[in-house]
Amino acid sequence: MSLQDLLKNHVRHGALSVRLPGGARLELGDGTGPRIAASLTDPLWCARVAARPALAAGEAYMAGALTVEEGGLYALMDLMARSFPVAKPAGGALGRWWLDRRMQANSRRASRRNVAHHYDLSTDFYRRFLDEDMQYSCAYFARPEMTLEEAQAAKKRHIAAKLRLEPGQRVLDIGCGWGGLALSLASYCPVDVDGVTLSQEQLALARARAADARMEEHVRFFLTDYRDVRGRYDRIVSVGMFEHVGRPNYQAYFDAVAAHLADDGVAVIHSIGRSDGPDVTQPWIAKYIFPGGYIPALSEVLPAVERAGLVVADIEILRLHYAETLKRWRARFMARRAEIARLYDERFCRMWEFYLVVSELAFRVRGHMVFQLQLARRGEAVPLTRDYIAEAERALEAPRRIAA
Repeated sequence: MSLQDLLKNHVRHGALSVRLPGGARLELGDGTGPRIAASLTDPLWCARVAARPALAAGEAYMAGALTVEEGGLYALMDLMARSFPVAKPAGGALGRWWLDRRMQANSRRASRRNVAHHYDLSTDFYRRFLDEDMQYSCAYFARPEMTLEEAQAAKKRHIAAKLRLEPGQRVLDIGCGWGGLALSLASYCPVDVDGVTLSQEQLALARARAADARMEEHVRFFLTDYRDVRGRYDRIVSVGMFEHVGRPNYQAYFDAVAAHLADDGVAVIHSIGRSDGPDVTQPWIAKYIFPGGYIPALSEVLPAVERAGLVVADIEILRLHYAETLKRWRARFMARRAEIARLYDERFCRMWEFYLVVSELAFRVRGHMVFQLQLARRGEAVPLTRDYIAEAERALEAPRRIAA
């Protein structure tokens, strides 16, 4: 199928004008909404996009072959996301099984390699668009007018409230990032936190932050795979890491949580999820952004939780919170784009523009969400109602309790 036929078959709404090789323009849609104009004038790239649009559209933008002349990249990809159906894996369940084994096995060596691909980018790069605490996961917009900093602080309080921290407890943070959550938990309550990561860059900064805060005796960070953790903990938290586990390893992951959680312990697992059932990782994201990653459906997660002998004490779905987070990251990224281009190059900037745009649209249009699972070994580990969560958040929000 040619690019012209592909676009004509799917783009039925909006006002899209595409300049083709030779200078001809293809007018698409019903004329409603703001006009979007793009060009793809290399015949080879036209053929690639027509053959594999989910992969090649991003590659064409990275290469500068796809340009947006009016309306902006977000408007173009929003129209595409609303016009094209979600691609399903070839071969159904058999196709997913093959992809699991080929792309998501995530051995210890592969996991380290995949983490390094994304998280061992320069810390200076991430500082240019994240909040001051370097939270690289979904913020919690308790109020719509919150700034990114306020919403990320609210996220940490929300998780801490669900953990029900008590003095003297041992806490395990699986996938601790740059250490912000671990340091905040220890500032909220006198607990000892062990954070584990596979990123050398994150480990170095997390340890430096603990030393600067004079908390290194109580907040420790290790370059350790979750499968190699030893000991038992009163509380376990994992934020934004489960997406990197890979579907074949779900049972091993929750078995590890169960093995390390004290009998009266509580765990909170915060992860991106998909509301439309099992699928495959978007191919451009899998190749360029998160190799080995997979966004799970709850129907894939909960059976592993049950088999591990864990009790689901609470499930919360955060619907558009990550869309709002990504919107703010993208605005900050674009405001400092010239600086980032000097750190890396133009192709890198175009890749990250595309990533931030399509990721936001995944939450606004494609059924992605974030879930928080509160897990325990015993049903009585948390109160009977959820009132305690809001009460604890209010207490933590008091100025004297906010982490430095």
